[in-house]
Amino acid sequence: MASINPHINFNGNAEEAFTFYKSVFGGSFAKIIRFKDLSGPEFPVAENEANKIMHIALPIGKNSVLMANDVPESMGRTNENENRSKIVISAESKAEADQLFNGLSAGGQIEGQIGDSPWGSYFGCFRDKYGIEWMVDYDPKYKGQI
Repeated sequence: MASINPHINFNGNAEEAFTFYKSVFGGSFAKIIRFKDLSGPEFPVAENEANKIMHIALPIGKNSVLMANDVPESMGRTNENENRSKIVISAESKAEADQLFNGLSAGGQIEGQIGDSPWGSYFGCFRDKYGIEWMVDYDPKYKGQI
């Protein structure tokens, strides 16, 4: 079966954001590639872009990878208040849901406080301090399997 892994574009602060995400989720980066790592005659990289992230990957759980990059300035800024998509975390317990919600929402804007929802799960949503929207859900019927 195919898997789906979220990928986020940042305006030059991907490494900072992913260091924060790693502090919440734990683990270690599977890959970090900087633009300077690809620099050459066929792919010139501006000096101010050299240390920015071309690709970063943080494995989360058993089968998920959160990935990102910095968008080069020459391509224009990415929309930091985009609201068409959210990253959903299916926690395996209420305690894990609380830990992830509290950790990731620190410094961000809570849109829906975590708690029992009308549809029967334990749920909360927020925009983190980097503008990324998250939903944290724990449903005892599925225990992190959605």
